[in-house]
Formats: sequence, structure tokens, C-alpha cells
Amino acid sequence: MSILANRLSRIKPSATLAVTAKAKALKAEGRDVIGLGAGEPDFDTPDFVKEAAKAAMDAGRTKYTNVDGTPELKDAIIAKFKRDNGLTYERDQISVGTGGKQILYNALMATLNPGDEVIIPAPYWVSYPDMVLLAEGEPVIVDCPAEAGFKMTGAQLEAAITPKTKWVILNSPSNPTGAGYTKEDMKALTDVLVKHPHVWVMTDDMYEHLVYDGFTFCTPAQVEPSLIDRTLTVNGVSKAYSMTGWRIGYAGGPKELIKAMAKIQGQSTSNPCSISQAAAVEALNGDQNFMKEWVEAFKGRRDLVVEMLNDCEGISCPNPEGAFYVYPSCAGVIGKQTPDGKKIESDEDFVTYLLESAGVACVHGAAFGLSPHFRISYATSEEALREACGRIAKACEMLS
Repeated sequence: MSILANRLSRIKPSATLAVTAKAKALKAEGRDVIGLGAGEPDFDTPDFVKEAAKAAMDAGRTKYTNVDGTPELKDAIIAKFKRDNGLTYERDQISVGTGGKQILYNALMATLNPGDEVIIPAPYWVSYPDMVLLAEGEPVIVDCPAEAGFKMTGAQLEAAITPKTKWVILNSPSNPTGAGYTKEDMKALTDVLVKHPHVWVMTDDMYEHLVYDGFTFCTPAQVEPSLIDRTLTVNGVSKAYSMTGWRIGYAGGPKELIKAMAKIQGQSTSNPCSISQAAAVEALNGDQNFMKEWVEAFKGRRDLVVEMLNDCEGISCPNPEGAFYVYPSCAGVIGKQTPDGKKIESDEDFVTYLLESAGVACVHGAAFGLSPHFRISYATSEEALREACGRIAKACEMLS
């Protein structure tokens, strides 16, 4: 008899982490691999944030903190929500966790009963459905194809809601597509949600500051203030401040939910790292102007990648509004054969071919719930991106 729990059979390993690990392993073997799988900015954490961490260590702030965040960090988060989103919270409405992933996981574990449904637009971040399954809920996947801008419509949301619906998860700008919901897009969804008071809203705003071409970010409770009492607004410092390894995510939400999430965290990890929390205070309170330069750099990379991929035979790449991903279609290569006679039957076959023949690591679309696509992260140097896209073009030319 296996020692493993039955619930483990309901989920699969993270595809994005698996691709990154495989690329690193091949590099360690001496292979020339360009990794485009990781959702991680290549910029260093800003110096003023690192200095705050050093100062916290020197001041002896190396002990346990409150389970779900220090008062100082909660105050910085409250100020951020007010400044950027027009949302008003108190300390007991703020949760701080070890990354945004833990915040989402805590919320689902604290609220889902067996059979509860969670609406998830696809393409989705790979972890959403699996976290729902671990919490004994049922993911309800809504397909949002490229023709619809990879966004869920109000009519689709209305059709997906049942008496069993507990949550809808929204992510804008999106991982993996970079698609962003305009205020009009979001209002179409919030108008539906207003009519269904049993449905809660979990919004993953991690890429809020990474938007291009004049796109204006908005979050559901900002568009429809009446939803604030059943919305968990999730964010973090990982992407906008290049602090992925510091592991700090946070959320604002109703007191009862935040208290329940703290209960889960108190019996699992306890508090996030005290030094990381001190750094996050400085990140949120400090000068935000450095982001303009980063956003401009990301935009330039996006433009390069979109242009080069659209020149690849069999590839079609939409131009995203934000984040640092593109989600091109590889429909034009499905059915073709590789030089060694293998048939490309799926997007997973295609990315495997790219890794093995061209040394380019990206993630297949099936992992995000919508095929035939693949995800490329352009959070790396322009030089690496130019080389990678050139390799992809040659690999496509070699198919017959």
C-alpha cells in the first residue's frame, strides 16, 4: 500500500517549474539552452530595497513576526491599495504570505468545501486549477480563445455560474497571455457578479504595473465598489519589484476571510521572512520611478519578440497589453514532421522539438488550458530573445 495521499492524484507538477528545471539541467550538462520558461524579471532587486533588508538585519529584526504580516508592512500595503487602486482597508483586512501563491492557496483552503466550484478563465496560470483540486473544489474552465483577446465575456461568466459556484478567479494582465481587461471588459464581468451574491471574486493583480501602450489597469472592487465585501484583491512584490526570491505576496479582503487565512497560515508556515517583509515595506513606500525604465525595456522586448515570432512559418503571435509573456499560436506547425521523421501532434510536441533541436525552452499551451499555443517569457535580455527567436524561426523552417 502506498504511503501517498489520494488527493495527490488529483494534481500534476507545475509545468512552468518543470521546464525551468529541465533547461537548467541541460545547461549543467553543457548544452546551449536559452530558457524562456521562467516568469521572473532579469532585473536585480532595486538597491534601496536591498539596503532596507540589510538595515533590518543590522537592527536585529530577525525574529518571528505576526503570523500574517508586520504592522509596518500591512500599513504599507494599505497605503498602496489606496494610492494605486482607490481601495480602503484596515490592518485586519490585510494578509501577507510567502508569495502570492500562498495567499491564493490559503484562501481556497479556508473557503472551499467538497464539490464547490471555482470559475477559471483559460488560458490560466498553471497553479489555479490544481490548488482548487487540492482544496477539494472543482475547477470550471471557461475557454477564452485568441479571437476574444484571451478574455472572458460577461455572457460566458453568466453561463458558468451555478448554485455551487464559490469563486471566480481573474488575472489581469494575464499569465500566460499578457492580456489585460479594460475597464469596460471588467465592468461586463462585475455587472454579472452583482447579480450573484453567492459568488466571490479572487483577483490576481501581480502584473498590475507592467502594462504598455497606454493601457490602464483596473481591479474588480475598483470598478464595482459594492463587490469589495466579497473580493480578495491579491498582489505582491515579486514581479514589479523583481523580488521573486524574497517570497512576499499580500491581499486585501473581508475580515472574516483574512482571519481564516491567518488560521491556515498559522498551522502551516507561520510568518513570512522578517527580512523580506522589511524589504517589502521599502519597496511599496519608496520611489516608484525606477519602474518606468523597466516597463520601457519590457515593451521593447515584447515588440521584438512579437515581430520575430510573426515572421516564423506556422506561428501567429498576438500583441499583449501587459505582463512579460507572449502566447503565440503554433496551429500552423501541427501535423508537420521534424527532420528526424517525428510528427508534431500537439503544442507539447512542438516545445519538446524546440528544446531538443534548437535549445529553446518554453512552455506548452496545454499546461495553461488552451491549445495549440506556447508561452514565452521575454523577461530576459534582448540579445537572448533575438537569438532564441532566430532559432525558433530556423526550427520552423526545418519542418515539412
